[in-house]
Amino acid sequence: MSGLLDERAATVLDGLSAASRRRTLRPLVRDGVRLQLPDGRWLIDAASNDYLGLAHDPRVAARAADYAARHGAGSAASRLVAGTLAIHRDVEEKLAAFLGVEAVLLLGTGFQANATLLPALAELLGPGTELLVDRLAHASLIQGSFGAGLKAKRFRHNDLSHLESLLRERAGAAPPLVVTESVFSMDGDRCDLPALLDLCDRFGAPLYLDEAHAVGVLGPGGRGLSAGLPGRVAITMGTFGKAFGGFGAYVAGSRQLIDYLINRCGGFIYTTALPPAVLGALDAALDLMPALEGARGRLAGMGAQVRAAVTTAGYDVLDSSTQIIPLVAGDDAAALALAAKLEQAGYLVVAIRPPTVPPVTARLRISLSSALSDADIAGLLAAIAALPRGPLG
Repeated sequence: MSGLLDERAATVLDGLSAASRRRTLRPLVRDGVRLQLPDGRWLIDAASNDYLGLAHDPRVAARAADYAARHGAGSAASRLVAGTLAIHRDVEEKLAAFLGVEAVLLLGTGFQANATLLPALAELLGPGTELLVDRLAHASLIQGSFGAGLKAKRFRHNDLSHLESLLRERAGAAPPLVVTESVFSMDGDRCDLPALLDLCDRFGAPLYLDEAHAVGVLGPGGRGLSAGLPGRVAITMGTFGKAFGGFGAYVAGSRQLIDYLINRCGGFIYTTALPPAVLGALDAALDLMPALEGARGRLAGMGAQVRAAVTTAGYDVLDSSTQIIPLVAGDDAAALALAAKLEQAGYLVVAIRPPTVPPVTARLRISLSSALSDADIAGLLAAIAALPRGPLG
């Protein structure tokens, strides 16, 4: 039977190759922000999400190793069966204190969180609940909103007028759940959170906010954009594989809401608990976060420098205002060619193509880390300046 599957797979892969959209896995050796390719070349990483350099911080690694040595390699079961260790509760309480919320719940991945939390919340809000989702929301949010047979509509990216029109259409019906990100992973822009919350409040619509690319980096003390508006966001989620340098995800909200999700979120109920080493890394990262204001400020400065360089080179950076800077090439093949040029200059910057981004917006996604040296950034700026002039140049 695998012959039929292989035949169909070959056809699909040939089509992806012809469209310059076939993805392949390339093994790397990592040494902090240095990456070694199979052919022996070394590149500087300007593509990953290790925004504060914690993935290779020796203090984070040491506590991960200590937790594994003391508590074992795995948690043995789901949290509701026999998998909740004291360290799960300890880290959840520590994270809740950092975020300034009543309670948090740890989950396996950001994708798992968004794909399973949203159906659970729609169930809580009742039959006929509709989700209103930003058009450029992450694939996991789209999966959670549309993949479970829920009623959902998309509003134009960061377009509060369009969202308001959809909310008005729901007047008299059950309040919808508004779903968006604080920082968008492919454009590097932000939602207008104060105005969005004012709009949601007017229509009695709770907001689900994905803070994956903001928490650790933005907001008071790196607690995310929602921390600047305490008590106003009904529910937030975030991940540990980015600024925290580890792995896993969380959902944050009231104690009552978290208790409900313990009972009704399938992505929590039916999966093995996070292993001790992951908890150790998170515990150490939380200890380090208050002392990283300098790194956060430096990261913001790097972003401004790179945006200026990309714009000067003639490429659109969209509305980026963060450590994520798109360099929009438009054509898929053109994006791949630009990525190859930066690789020749010694930098890994990945070409992002549809369906991850909308058609005709293929781009390089430059993603910065405070672990990059001044010399690393200077070299990246020079490499961008040496690219062929962009369509806006």
